[in-house]
Amino acid sequence: MLEITRSLHIPENELRMECTRGTGPGGQSVNKLETCVTLCFDVENSASLSDSQRSKIVSHLASRITVDGVLRVTSRTHRTQLANRRAVTERFVELVRAALAPRKSRKPTRATRASKERRLKSKRERGDIKKGRGGKWS
Repeated sequence: MLEITRSLHIPENELRMECTRGTGPGGQSVNKLETCVTLCFDVENSASLSDSQRSKIVSHLASRITVDGVLRVTSRTHRTQLANRRAVTERFVELVRAALAPRKSRKPTRATRASKERRLKSKRERGDIKKGRGGKWS
């Protein structure tokens, strides 16, 4: 059971780990060992997600979700498969937490009276400079 938040737990059987030969550090062993780990999570068909959680994840992580509705997270930074499994699991938890985090609504601000006066004063000064340019030359 993977704990994402207090209210969301994803069972291990909903996660699928795929191991492939990856690039990165490791010399010749990169060509022989399957150290690259990809975690696949079926967002569309997951029983542990509510509809609101599903829509938040789909909208926030759209670039990582395939056409079939599968979220894919890959790690190939470490030389061992075990370390990459841990890294990809941590990354998955971070991504889903960030997607489900409540968004802060923007409070609209108003310009202060002093800032409005400064802006109008600079506009007047600029206008005066331009007025002074049109004189006749003798």
